[in-house]
Amino acid sequence: MKKVKEIIEVMETLAPTFLKEDFDNVGLMVGDREKEVKKVLVALDCTLKVVQEAKDNNVDLIITHHPLIFRRPNNITTDTLQGKKIIELIKNNISLYSSHTNLDSAKKGLNDSIPGLLGYDTSEILETNKRDSEAGLGRLVKLEKATTLEDIINKVKATFNINNLRVVKGKDEVNKIAIINGSGQDFIGRAISKGADCIITGDTTYHFASDYKEMGINIIDAGHFASEQIVFFNVMKNIIDKFNDVEFILSKVEEDPYTFL
Repeated sequence: MKKVKEIIEVMETLAPTFLKEDFDNVGLMVGDREKEVKKVLVALDCTLKVVQEAKDNNVDLIITHHPLIFRRPNNITTDTLQGKKIIELIKNNISLYSSHTNLDSAKKGLNDSIPGLLGYDTSEILETNKRDSEAGLGRLVKLEKATTLEDIINKVKATFNINNLRVVKGKDEVNKIAIINGSGQDFIGRAISKGADCIITGDTTYHFASDYKEMGINIIDAGHFASEQIVFFNVMKNIIDKFNDVEFILSKVEEDPYTFL
């Protein structure tokens, strides 16, 4: 049987905390490092539904991508959604660990994995991590042969298992793709400066979309949830495979907060 600290050690071998962005908060959010772990629940977010799922399955540890505690709370009470979650975790002796931008950035992390999932063999880092030259956010894929925007859209839909997404159609032909999971809007300018003419990301806003359309840049906005959950689950297989005596389950209750009608 393993302890929370032993699972953390393996997580941080894959994604050291020093790779996180300065604004981020990663690591053990709630719980006891010495607690024994028989079962782990993997989820993108620690929602109340996920906490209930953990309770229903007698889970000892939840591992999420997004941190529940992003900034220091002023209080922990049931008056707030965050407080309810923290109190419920503590009451049920469930630990919570989050690996966020460090896992985005890490070699074999989310950004590093998406090109392969989309069927591309090689990629380069868009923005190298200042603490590790082999890690970084975003990936650039130079296509051997130009393809159509429609072909890229179909790849994204199939890979992320989605039927709907937002597309900014700048031009029909695509030669170089930039991929930034989650909220990648801030990296679009850098991607374009490196020759990207198609951006795959989430959470883009109107004025960015309008300006880049005029500039002839394609943007495929698959959404934050869709561009991360499947990839996060896939990356976590690297951790799951290292533990024979701990049961890992993937959340079945979390869902994209957006509904496309």
